[in-house]
Amino acid sequence: MNRDLTQRNDESPQTLPLVGAVLREAIGVVVVTVILSFIGMTTIAKHAVTGLDVRFGWTVPLPLVLQMVAMGVAALGYALMTWALAVNAFFSKVVRIQEDRGQRVVTRGPYRFVRHPGYVGTIIFELATAIMLGSLWAFIPGVLGASLTAVRTYLEGQTLQEELDGYEEYARHVSHLLLPGIW
Repeated sequence: MNRDLTQRNDESPQTLPLVGAVLREAIGVVVVTVILSFIGMTTIAKHAVTGLDVRFGWTVPLPLVLQMVAMGVAALGYALMTWALAVNAFFSKVVRIQEDRGQRVVTRGPYRFVRHPGYVGTIIFELATAIMLGSLWAFIPGVLGASLTAVRTYLEGQTLQEELDGYEEYARHVSHLLLPGIW
């Protein structure tokens, strides 16, 4: 018996929670997609602003030593992101519980210290890249991209708390989303 879920059906009270769950999931996918799109745009903007900054001389030239340190910090951020990806077979750009693959909580590697080390690496990389490129103005889209990544982290954490078995226990042991001792 195949019924339209939008029809009122007094005989089937379980239909409404199903519709609500599907709607919440669809809204979540749209929100995360919009956030990812804006993060991508901030990355592009960071490079465009850097080019304009160099062309028009908006920023006083940064010391080469500072740019080299920023390059090292960016490399460390990228390495952290890669490490998180390497130890977590369920790492994905899409926020969903991968029941089809038997998703479980990952607690090894950088996940021992923070719950979202891939995002920590991304934020470090986004912020350091602007300085590495020699543009203080490019730091503005870098901060915006890092902020959007923090929002995405928070939303993903909520999904994992609600839907992934064992995540609540893990969150009690590793209490920080991004910054040990802070958040």
